Amino acid sequence: MANDPPFARDAIAVVGVGLIGGSLGLALKGLGIGSRIVGISRQETLDAAFALDVIDAGYRYEDLESGIRDAALVFLCTPIVRILDMLPEVLGAARQDALVTDVGSTKHAIVSTATAHARDGVHFVGGHPMAGSEHRGVGAADPFLFQNAIYVLTPSPDTPDIVVEKLARLVRAFGARPMKMTPREHDRAAAAVSHLPQMMATSLVSMVGRMTEDEGLPIRMAAGGFRDLTRIASSPYEMWRDICHTNAAPIREMIDLYIESLSAIRSAVDRERLEQAFAYANRIRGQIPKDSKGFLHPLHEILLLAEDRPGVIAHVARTLAGENININDIEVLNVREGEGGTIRMGFDSRSCAERAVDVLAKAGYSVRLR
Repeated sequence: MANDPPFARDAIAVVGVGLIGGSLGLALKGLGIGSRIVGISRQETLDAAFALDVIDAGYRYEDLESGIRDAALVFLCTPIVRILDMLPEVLGAARQDALVTDVGSTKHAIVSTATAHARDGVHFVGGHPMAGSEHRGVGAADPFLFQNAIYVLTPSPDTPDIVVEKLARLVRAFGARPMKMTPREHDRAAAAVSHLPQMMATSLVSMVGRMTEDEGLPIRMAAGGFRDLTRIASSPYEMWRDICHTNAAPIREMIDLYIESLSAIRSAVDRERLEQAFAYANRIRGQIPKDSKGFLHPLHEILLLAEDRPGVIAHVARTLAGENININDIEVLNVREGEGGTIRMGFDSRSCAERAVDVLAKAGYSVRLR
């Protein structure tokens, strides 16, 4: 029908059913988009995805061609290097008129590879949803993960605008905000606002760690600002290896620019002109969207899907309080207005979190351990 969202009646394949791939599957199924959602992943991941109702059919990686053969849309959701390895096979095996896209967090290498292996009748549009979690795997999948997130699209040079707009319409259906950029523009911007902060946090925590070991610096003083600033230093290297390898030049450029900026601050630290730097930073910081996440997650967590209606959080809290279960932390992760959203709650022990899941499930909520 004319008003159906894009791909509403088509098979859609998700290659790599982890956090992002699983969240795509849940979002598509929740919106009723796709005649069936096909997952391609490891067998144990497929088993978990079936149990969570993320996919309708599953194929192992060695059966990739069979899994994508009938799909009108293929999402590549594996790590970047794996995307680069699989692109030639995927583009060669995709059906005529298929759209292939990815979710890799660097774009130039991926789009260049897709262009080098382009095939008539198969279109490629690079993609990067600016959404995620400290948690990995399909068990952390969230149907509202993309709500209000920027979703960058970096089409290949020959991809028709009508194809790009079709994917942009689907992205909007997820509740995300599509932004079209060139691959190089994306990678330079990502180096500035994402990759450089990771390098900063990693180096700062390493510096303080060495001072603690060498000089006895009381690291227990590290709280508040230090914890917030360095939260991402907990990110595993495996997640960043591919990013750094495929975006090294822009990251080095941003490190050099930051060293220059830090040197200017160093020379001004006991001068009145430092006030100007603070004022400028305050003004720019105020322009950053406030829906980004900044929590540490040391607690045992659960995820609850709830309707968007007055009093739902109060009801959840009362339900748990009635069983003498204390919520140590609570956060509304993603909300689709008028429909519902995901609430994250943290507890000080796994047994407490498990009790909360049991109590809330009996109260009729869709809830699971994170």
